[in-house]
Amino acid sequence: MTDKSFAMGLSEKSGVEWRTAGPGEHYCIRIPVAATDGAYSVTEMVLSPGSSTPLHVHAKEDEYILVLEGTTLGEKTFDARAGQSIELKLGIPHGFGNPTEKPIRVLVTAMPGGWEEALGIISRGGEIDVPALAAQFGVTVLGPPILG
Repeated sequence: MTDKSFAMGLSEKSGVEWRTAGPGEHYCIRIPVAATDGAYSVTEMVLSPGSSTPLHVHAKEDEYILVLEGTTLGEKTFDARAGQSIELKLGIPHGFGNPTEKPIRVLVTAMPGGWEEALGIISRGGEIDVPALAAQFGVTVLGPPILG
C-alpha cells in the first residue's frame, strides 16, 4: 500500500483529512493552532514500521505525546506503550520512531501551537530546504532519523 492510498483510507474511515509528511509518516491536525488563538495545537500521527523522526530540538514549544496505539521509541531509548504519555519541554533534544512491525498512533499536543504548519508545507511536496524550514519554525535538526 502506498503512502497516498494509506492516507486516503484513513480519511475515508475517519472523515478527516490525512496527509503524508514523509515516508511512513501520516498526520491529521485535530485542533489547528488558529482555533486556539495560538495557545496550542493537537496533531494525530501514524508512523509505519521502521519510520522515525530525526533527532531535533524545539525552541518555541513544549510537546506532549500520548501513545494511542503501539509502542514508540524515544531518543533515550525507552518504550512508551498505548496509554502512556511523554512530556518534552522546549529545549530537550528528542526524536521518536516505530521499531515494531505494526503502525503506531500518537497524539501530539504542542504549546504554543504552530509547528504542525511545517507538516503542511512538507506534505505539499516539491523541493524543500529542510534546514530553512526547521529554522522558520524554531526547530533545530541535530541528527538523522533515530532508526537510521
